[in-house]
Amino acid sequence: MQINNMIIGQYFPGTSILHQIDPRTKIIAACAYVVALFLIESFGGLALMGVVLAAGIGLAGIPPAWLWRGVRTVLLLVLITFLFQLLLSGGDELYRLGPIPLYRQGAINGAFLAARLVLLVLSGSILTYTTPPVLLTDALGRLMAPLAKIRVPAYELALMMTIALRFIPTLVMDTDRIIKAQRARGAVTAGGGPIARARGILPVLVPLFVMSFRHADELAMAMESRCWRGGRGRTVRRKLSYGSIDLFFGMVLLALLGLSIWIGRFL
Repeated sequence: MQINNMIIGQYFPGTSILHQIDPRTKIIAACAYVVALFLIESFGGLALMGVVLAAGIGLAGIPPAWLWRGVRTVLLLVLITFLFQLLLSGGDELYRLGPIPLYRQGAINGAFLAARLVLLVLSGSILTYTTPPVLLTDALGRLMAPLAKIRVPAYELALMMTIALRFIPTLVMDTDRIIKAQRARGAVTAGGGPIARARGILPVLVPLFVMSFRHADELAMAMESRCWRGGRGRTVRRKLSYGSIDLFFGMVLLALLGLSIWIGRFL
C-alpha cells in the first residue's frame, strides 16, 4: 500500500491566471467540462478536450509530478476498465491468449474509456489545485444559495463537502502511519490471497475509524469554540466578484467545449 504520495484535495499555491479566476467560475467550468466529456463519442473530440485540459494545466503552472501523483491513484481502475472492454465487447477477434479472445472493438472502447477517466480525474484535480478550501466553500455556498429559499442548508452542505475534500490528505497520512506502525509490530498488511488481504486490512481499518472520529470531534470543538453558528450572518474576508477575466475565460471555454462536442458527436 503505497499511498503516502496521494495528493487528492490539496491546494497548490500560485499566482497564475487560473488561481485568480473566481472560484464560482471554475466550479461551473469544471461541471461543464465533465458534461461535455460524457457527451463526446469519438477520439477527435476527446483529443480536443485533452488539449483544453493541457492548456489549463499550463496556465495553472502545476508541476507534472503533481499530476502524475494524482493520476496514478486511479491507474488500477483505468486498467480494469480497459481489460473489461477488451475481453467482453465482442466484435472482430484481434488476438487470442490461449482460450481467451481479445477483441478489436474492445481495445478501441477500452482506450476511449480509459482516456475519458484520466481526463475526468485531472479536470477535478485542477479545481482543487487552484482553489483554496475556504474560497471553495464560499463559492459552493453562493452557488447553492437559491436552495436556501426551500429551507435547504446550502452553506452547511458546501462546508461539509469542502471539509470532506480537505480531510482526504489527512486520512491518507493517518492510514500510512497506521500501516507502518502495524508492520513494525509484525502485522501483514499486504500480499497473499483475498482472505489474507482482508485480514490484513482489519488492523488498519479499526484505528483509522477511531482516528477519523477523533478528528471530527476535535474539529467540532474548534468550530464551537469560535462560535460558529452556520452561514446566517457570516462575513467573509475576501468577497467574491466576477470580473472581465471570468467572462473571457467562460466564453473561450464554452466555445472550445462546444467545438469538442460537435467534433465528438457529429463530425
